Amino acid sequence: MSYDKVEVPDDGEQITLADEETGELNVPENPIVPIIHGDGIGTDVGPAAQRVLDAAAEATGRSIAWMRVYAGSAAREKYDENLPEDTVSAIRDHRVAIKGPLTTPVGAGFRSLNVALRQTLDMYANVRPTYHLDGVPSPVKNPEAMDMITFRENTEDVYAGVEWEAGTGGAEQVREFLEDDMEIADIIHDGPVGIGVKPISEFGSKRLIREAIDYAIANDRDTVTLVHKGNIMKFTEGAFRDWGYEVAEEEYGDDVLTEDELWDEHDGEQPDDTVVVNDRIADNMLQQLLTRTDEYEVIATMNLNGDYMSDAAGAQIGGLGIAPGVNYGHGRALAEPVHGSAPKYAGENKVNPTAMILSGREMLDYLGWSDAADLVRDAVEETISSGKVTYDLHRQIEGGEKLATSEFADAVVEKIETLS
Repeated sequence: MSYDKVEVPDDGEQITLADEETGELNVPENPIVPIIHGDGIGTDVGPAAQRVLDAAAEATGRSIAWMRVYAGSAAREKYDENLPEDTVSAIRDHRVAIKGPLTTPVGAGFRSLNVALRQTLDMYANVRPTYHLDGVPSPVKNPEAMDMITFRENTEDVYAGVEWEAGTGGAEQVREFLEDDMEIADIIHDGPVGIGVKPISEFGSKRLIREAIDYAIANDRDTVTLVHKGNIMKFTEGAFRDWGYEVAEEEYGDDVLTEDELWDEHDGEQPDDTVVVNDRIADNMLQQLLTRTDEYEVIATMNLNGDYMSDAAGAQIGGLGIAPGVNYGHGRALAEPVHGSAPKYAGENKVNPTAMILSGREMLDYLGWSDAADLVRDAVEETISSGKVTYDLHRQIEGGEKLATSEFADAVVEKIETLS
């Protein structure tokens, strides 16, 4: 394969698809992995994460052949466009990649570069693990109670929403259609009104919920919670809930129980090696993240709810600066931190690279390198708990050692070498 302005590393091998039906991969010991450093602080956290991931791979007898690809400001300099075909093709061809934060410039032709990448590559599950690292300051008393992973649908809802601006012909045309053709009267106020439509499909909902249930089964999680606002939006968010229960009841046999089945058939005593699927209203769920944190393990929800839930959960374990993420498609993964590009700190070598590093940890786990993934988490946690932190955490603790971005990466690498 060839690309216009990107070179394929000659010291690595391509990841390939082993099973079309399941999406299982053939992963060599020296895979080629595309990386987008990203905009703003991406120029700092991207290289820092690379060093840590290289160290974890080497410590477990492997290597990563990095393939630098471009999006955002770096792509504009190299290609005069924000998302070149080289980048999309490289990630599609090599199947597993990692990226830093991207900023979508005004007038770029995209609602969001991040969204454009996910949708172009059909990365339909945005997955955000939330767990506390010892030593990270938190606004709650028991942050260690949070150990949850959110599966957020990535291609529908507001990401595929259509809006018409108030006062435009399009908005008036939709309004007339609703009021005259659909006979929906007396619900829209007089005067200019913005109107939006959000699609929620059976196909998109069910494949996202399958990912969440499959994850729970594979990782010995007890529950999957469907989060929705179906008490109000019955035919979109309520349908998501109903389709989730259909998946649980029709596709998993005795491995998965609904909450009703748990009580009707087992008197509330969950059998070993089963997953219970339940559901919660979205606003109530935001409360329960605080009041009953340890009762929730895997969340499956639509796009907008998932954004709220994962950010609220992230706040409980120290903030988005340490929150990892990854996008899954069929036999593909694109890891990325949850935080933004923070351009005012770009190039200052001061920001916390933990979110990018731990996103890389999710990438390693997807490759099947669980030993390397665990090594990354342990090394990051031990580095932070020893008081070696970047400025954002240093100002919240006493007696710590303030490190630059690159110095923090070096400290994590040293810890990896010690642990291995």
